[in-house]
Amino acid sequence: MSRTTDQPLTVTEVAGRIRGALEAGLPGKLRVVGEISNLSNRSHWFFSLKDGGAALRCVMFASAARRVAFAAKDGLEVVATGRIDFYDAQGNVQLYVDKLEPVGQGALELELRRLMAELRELGYFELDRKKPLPAVPRKVAVVTSVGGAALQDVIDTARRRWPGCELVLIDVRVQGADAAPQVSRALRKLSQRGKAWGIDAVILTRGGGSIEDLWAFNERDVADALFKCKLPVVAAIGHETDTTIAELVADVRCATPTQAAMTVVPDAAALSEQVTQLQRRLSLGLRRRVEYARQRVDSAARHRLLARPEQLVRDADAELKRVAARLRPAVTRRLNDARTTLASTARHLDAVAPQRVLERGFTYTTDADGRVLRQSGQATQAGSIVTVFPDGRVASVVVGAASDPTDQPATPNSAHPTSSPASRSPHPRKKTRRRGKTSGGGPSLFER
Repeated sequence: MSRTTDQPLTVTEVAGRIRGALEAGLPGKLRVVGEISNLSNRSHWFFSLKDGGAALRCVMFASAARRVAFAAKDGLEVVATGRIDFYDAQGNVQLYVDKLEPVGQGALELELRRLMAELRELGYFELDRKKPLPAVPRKVAVVTSVGGAALQDVIDTARRRWPGCELVLIDVRVQGADAAPQVSRALRKLSQRGKAWGIDAVILTRGGGSIEDLWAFNERDVADALFKCKLPVVAAIGHETDTTIAELVADVRCATPTQAAMTVVPDAAALSEQVTQLQRRLSLGLRRRVEYARQRVDSAARHRLLARPEQLVRDADAELKRVAARLRPAVTRRLNDARTTLASTARHLDAVAPQRVLERGFTYTTDADGRVLRQSGQATQAGSIVTVFPDGRVASVVVGAASDPTDQPATPNSAHPTSSPASRSPHPRKKTRRRGKTSGGGPSLFER
């Protein structure tokens, strides 16, 4: 239903016409570049995109905000992709953002964080791989631009501190597309030939600037060259607040070129003061050592050994005589006691000797092989036995054994080896009963 121009429109009708005009005049998806302002990012993100002439309200729902790969913040320039629509409830034209990307410095910061995370994982920033600086370098290479102020700062500081240190300039671009390749190439050459050239350390430096100006020192190629460099490297890139990957990989990071020169080149005045202090300490130490040695010599000179050595010899001789006098009676007593004990032991051994036992009327019997017989059954098994007397041996042949030795009369325990068969009894001979005595594990001795 059409209306004349005099008829008023409702708010809803105006909102609908605005929405329709927006849909007709703008594409369904558009990309808008601008600077983030008034960001509220608790769940859904609400912010504005602005430039020098206008501002546009934006909303980004949580499902889309979770896909943002960088830290959005006020002042960051971004490209927002989405659709323009009219929000009836508040009467606002808004950009409904589906995708947010950093541009310019924001993109560089995102790439910087990614590369730093990668190099940290590879151990490029580990402290235990950092090389120490020489105490007094003879020659230092300065990798920088010949036209930069950083070079002059290094030269002035080095001359003031240690004029004897030689500086070798390696001229490279420190900004722009050619900077990173030139810097990395210079570092690799120094790593390969620096020792042969007599270079002890390297200063990599340039003045301050924006992140774009310093970006060459965030390149992976420069980081690799620093990581593999065989010479210690001090890096001072930009101002104190700037931090590049090159500074994190280098062996030492300094805030400014002047500080880098102060770190590498020693201070002659300070070294001279140190030498003076060491000289004083050495002199004092030597005086103390000499005084201590003199005291020891004086003490030794007063000692009896050096003052009166002949008296020490006389005292030692007298002491030896006193000792000998005390020892002589004791030694004599010990010898007499030993003789008495030896004589008593000899008498005891002689009394219990086998020959003495035999002389007291005992004998012992063995088999033909000389094994001592301790039981009558062994004699029966042996067949041929030998009885040992004090004055000789008698061989016998065993022809039988009495069943009960107590029932048989005592008979000689040996038969003469030359007796004839006619003299033998027709009955089996019975073994003579003997009263046996044993001593420990020795042979059985029998009384005759």
